[in-house]
Amino acid sequence: MTVIEQNLQQIRGQIAAAATQCGRDPQEVTLLAVSKTKPASQVEEAIQAGQIAFGENYVQEGVDKIQLLQSRFPHLQWHFIGPLQSNKSKLVAEHFAWCHTVDRLRIATRLNDQRPADLPPLNVLIQVNISEEASKSGIMVAEIPALAAAIATLPHLRLRGLMAIPAPAEDYDSQFAVCAKMADAFRALQRDYPTADTLSLGMSDDMPAAIAAGSTMVRIGTAIFGARDYGQSL
Repeated sequence: MTVIEQNLQQIRGQIAAAATQCGRDPQEVTLLAVSKTKPASQVEEAIQAGQIAFGENYVQEGVDKIQLLQSRFPHLQWHFIGPLQSNKSKLVAEHFAWCHTVDRLRIATRLNDQRPADLPPLNVLIQVNISEEASKSGIMVAEIPALAAAIATLPHLRLRGLMAIPAPAEDYDSQFAVCAKMADAFRALQRDYPTADTLSLGMSDDMPAAIAAGSTMVRIGTAIFGARDYGQSL
């Protein structure tokens, strides 16, 4: 068993334990393996260990991995989870199945217009700045309805839910409080949009709190692949 396989097994166990503890079915929580800066060879190790969903923060790096691996592993789900600049939106629209970081109508419109007609609609999440940090991307909770309504009119996008990166908090209660606020916003969105089934919330440090609050997708990188090498080699 490889180190990556052992790490995945451990993380899946932690997800199952956290879900069971709060009365949820572990199958409700998807593990997104964040493979940014990691070589395709390590991604392939994770694939061999049963991992399907991968998250990338850097557009070109992600596209390179997709092109390298998709012919052999067409069942993979590739999620773009980093800040998205307008000049890179076409690459995301053409190669990824998901984009977690839609926080303005201009980006949503570009992704819609650039999505190839022969591909299914791009699954998108609205990024919410739930901790209201000046340094973070995302919109305020009060702005969700307007952006969601606009996205819902775009035929090549499918609104799937919300994503957030809460400010770091050391204690569980503080983590849970902000995650619960995010879950409330998600439930409000679901009342108006039946396709909204995904709350991308929780990383290594706050995963149990996020799952307890209602997260359906957790984003884990270092705990699976080890410390990141920002040389970004393939």
